[in-house]
Amino acid sequence: MTLTLRNRLTLVYGVLFVLGGVFLLALTYSLVANSTPNPGTIQGSYQDAPPPGSGGTLVSQEQFRILLTEDVWADALGAISTQGSLALGLVSIGSIALGWLIAGRMLRPLSRVTDTAARIAEAPAAGQGLHERIHIEGPQDELRELAETFNRMLERLDHSFDGQRSFISNASHELRTPLTVTRALLEVAVNRKGASADVRQLGETLLEVNARHERLIDGLLLLMRSDRELRERSYLDLADIAAHVVAQTPAPGLAVTADCEEAPARGEPVLLERMVQNLVENAVRYNLPEDGWVTVATRTADGRAVVEVANSGPLIAAFEAPGLFEPFRRLGTERLATASKGAGLGLSIVRAVAEAHGGEATATPAPKAAWW
Repeated sequence: MTLTLRNRLTLVYGVLFVLGGVFLLALTYSLVANSTPNPGTIQGSYQDAPPPGSGGTLVSQEQFRILLTEDVWADALGAISTQGSLALGLVSIGSIALGWLIAGRMLRPLSRVTDTAARIAEAPAAGQGLHERIHIEGPQDELRELAETFNRMLERLDHSFDGQRSFISNASHELRTPLTVTRALLEVAVNRKGASADVRQLGETLLEVNARHERLIDGLLLLMRSDRELRERSYLDLADIAAHVVAQTPAPGLAVTADCEEAPARGEPVLLERMVQNLVENAVRYNLPEDGWVTVATRTADGRAVVEVANSGPLIAAFEAPGLFEPFRRLGTERLATASKGAGLGLSIVRAVAEAHGGEATATPAPKAAWW
């Protein structure tokens, strides 16, 4: 069992206190035991009377003084040994309990730092929670310096994420305008009277390239939006969204089936629809040229809504599956693709939307027997 810092501090200080108490008790007992009392300081008034326990034997006054002094001294040493040990045990228990309380109070600022770091680490999307700060009152000690340093780090990270989002947003909007103008000019050139076949073929090719760039920019904007904290959440059923997406997605030559059970969830409908749409489109795009199939299923597992999309696409190695969710990552080694393929952001958006809703996106290669 791993002890917490609070328990370790309590244990260390408790052991030190007990050892110090035992040493002090032993030292006191030794000093008292080695001290010789002065019998003449005790006054006896029973010169001819035997002392208690002497069996009636007459002793002198001086002998009675010595015997009485030895009995008192033995009782004193016994009291130091027994009562002192009992007192040391009681005081040790109280000191350990008090030390546990004081250690918890002293480590409370460290617990705040840990709780804040845990909330930021468990945020559903990247950059969420960086606006939080740790508020600690008290002397300017090491723990307060740690909290202030942590706050400065959070502030810099928050500014960095805001600058990144702002750059992506501004760059995407600035790039969208010339692409729109280019598309309009190409459409005019292709559709005008007297345009030759070569011009129309070239224009159609450029329109496909332009459309791919527009999809790339739209994907960047959606990816940036998915990484932000969701402002509004609605109650919905992923089964309805999946059925709608399957009905609206063209899949020529493929057998697309949907097995949608109720999967209630709470989130942003537009982002969740785009997530399912990207999954289905990816399954349709990367598939067999003939006799291919796609299955879409929704269900609940452990109180969470689940969407599963499977297809008869090309086989991939298990270690390559997690990398498919990286931006601009496609099946294979090429980075750029033709217009028929996506921009490489589809599964990245899927993962970002899932994480923004407190979920996760995973890919599992199907066994080879599924295609035999």
